[in-house]
Amino acid sequence: MRAFVSVMIARMRAVVYERYGPPEVLRIEDVPRPVPRHDEVLIEIHASTVNRTDTGLRSAEYFISRFVTGLVRPRHKIPGTELAGEVIEVGPRVTEFAVGDHVFGVSAKTAGAHAELIALPQGAPLAPMPARMTFEEAAAVADGVILALAYLKKMNLRGKRVLVYGASGSIGVAGVQLAKHFGANVVAVGDTKNLELIASLGPDRVIDRTEEDFTRSGETYDLVFDAVGKLSFKRCKGSLSPNGIYASTDLGPYSQNPFLALWTAPFAKQKLLFPIPRYTKKDVLFLKGLIEAGEYRAVIDRRYPLEDVIEANRYVETGQKTGNVVLTIVPPSQA
Repeated sequence: MRAFVSVMIARMRAVVYERYGPPEVLRIEDVPRPVPRHDEVLIEIHASTVNRTDTGLRSAEYFISRFVTGLVRPRHKIPGTELAGEVIEVGPRVTEFAVGDHVFGVSAKTAGAHAELIALPQGAPLAPMPARMTFEEAAAVADGVILALAYLKKMNLRGKRVLVYGASGSIGVAGVQLAKHFGANVVAVGDTKNLELIASLGPDRVIDRTEEDFTRSGETYDLVFDAVGKLSFKRCKGSLSPNGIYASTDLGPYSQNPFLALWTAPFAKQKLLFPIPRYTKKDVLFLKGLIEAGEYRAVIDRRYPLEDVIEANRYVETGQKTGNVVLTIVPPSQA
């Protein structure tokens, strides 16, 4: 009966925006309910997040992003990439999911997760939720892990020395836990207020960046993973081993990192790594296995109801969040 009632709803609540700009361009509206295609599942969303990807796409901070999202105005008007919820309808060609399944993942191509319902192809970066995990926890893990994996899978980390800078953010939290899983010796760097949290993620050592500048210590690392994009290749070169790699999750102040990555790849021993992330079901399933094995956990900073999406965006843009910021969504069947 619950699924039937949900399917009969003609409209849903969603966050929408029709122009790029500050958080105030967002508003909540009643919009048409999505109809799943033959190979799609309709998901009743219980939780989503507001992350750096969402705020960057909304603001068009880097103009280059408009070539993907829409040159003049957003092509997809409902933001939001991470989600966790319940399948309430499946298309006739769907074989991987059934009505009632609890799922989590990322809507990478079309966003749309800041809404009560979303239709996604069964081949999307989507998987059954890990056992004994809440919807809020499941919504807060996939994006950071997939982005971190894009970098960490590029080299064999077993026995290597890895420094994670910005270890309390969504990508940094993922970087620390994944690097330990891959067998690295991990040094994690963060602010004073986050040191206890960072230490709980299992790094071999924690550095308070307000008390110590790792670039002046004389220690070297096989990988410096800049999870917040606040450093530079030039600044970190002295902290890299002879064949070390600096990896940044940001374009850099002059959008130089993609070009430096291309230049250092064939010509320099010390390299800058700037891969283009790919959101895949394989990575979400890998994450599911890590969580169920007790090797990965979610970190949630704050929770906001969908109605407070503007305030959630403002907070994320302060750059002070730890882990992830969750949007809780009351499904239509429970409203």
